[in-house]
Amino acid sequence: MQLGMVGLGRMGANIVRRLLRAGHECVVFDVNPASVQQLANEGAAGATSLDEFVQLLRPPRAAWIMVPAGAPTEDCVQHLAARMQADDAIIDGGNSYFKDDVRRAAVLKSRDIHYLDVGTSGGIWGIERGYCLMIGGDATAVERLRPIFEALAPSESEAPPTPGRNRPQSTASQGWLHCGPSGAGHFVKMIHNGIEYGLMQAYAEGFDILRNASAPDVYPDHRYTIDVADVAELWRRGSVVGSWLLDLTASALAEDPSLSEFTGFVRDSGEGRWTVMAAVEEAVPADVLTTALYTRFRSRQEHTFAEKMLSAMRHKFGGHVEQPTGG
Repeated sequence: MQLGMVGLGRMGANIVRRLLRAGHECVVFDVNPASVQQLANEGAAGATSLDEFVQLLRPPRAAWIMVPAGAPTEDCVQHLAARMQADDAIIDGGNSYFKDDVRRAAVLKSRDIHYLDVGTSGGIWGIERGYCLMIGGDATAVERLRPIFEALAPSESEAPPTPGRNRPQSTASQGWLHCGPSGAGHFVKMIHNGIEYGLMQAYAEGFDILRNASAPDVYPDHRYTIDVADVAELWRRGSVVGSWLLDLTASALAEDPSLSEFTGFVRDSGEGRWTVMAAVEEAVPADVLTTALYTRFRSRQEHTFAEKMLSAMRHKFGGHVEQPTGG
């Protein structure tokens, strides 16, 4: 099957490579000509412009967009749609806000162009492990692109079906799922990333407690010098907290037990915020996910005005003096 890919960053390029390995035909375009040439050297058909990109695709066309969410995706969808025809399909595989998907799909439907939102998880490892695909949009277009989704998703050997599960019509055990109409794919991926924030924060806090078990403030008989790299490696075997995230944590600690190359400045890519917004709209308590998001905000600041105010109030009502740094 033929698929076009716009955006050849790490994810986009590796998706193309996995499809080429599976015998599919790929047409590629990126604003960086060197990225296009690299994939052309590996067997893809390279395009030097969006016009050429669309011309190289056979109707009904399928063009996958893998560019940053927001304005870059919006512009790309509009420019592609202006060059496409009825029954063509545009697939947004990035991390767009699901409400933007609903709007875009409605606009393109008026021109009989299919729009699929595909939440794509797998990161830089997806080329080998496969990608978990959460898909929203028209069922007819999803079925037409089934060979692409099957090639990109992990095989059942990666994770055998859950014992007792009897859902023969579902593709979930194959690593891809049509989650519902437009926006549903990115909605599920949004919550996936919100959960990811919470899991990462739980690991981070737990290992921080382990690392500080020898702190001077701890009663001497209760101090322990814990090798956190060894604990991470231990927990990978038979522990209920084992996961791929823990595997990656153990790898990072094996390379640098003190994590000295990192400052602790943690960005958020939008999905965590949108998850919290959805929780508010649904009146669903999301304490852990919200706290994990706020912790990322805090990581990007020095002492805040609020913290200074707390210190000032403690001083005023109780004469409490701030400890010197390191004291």
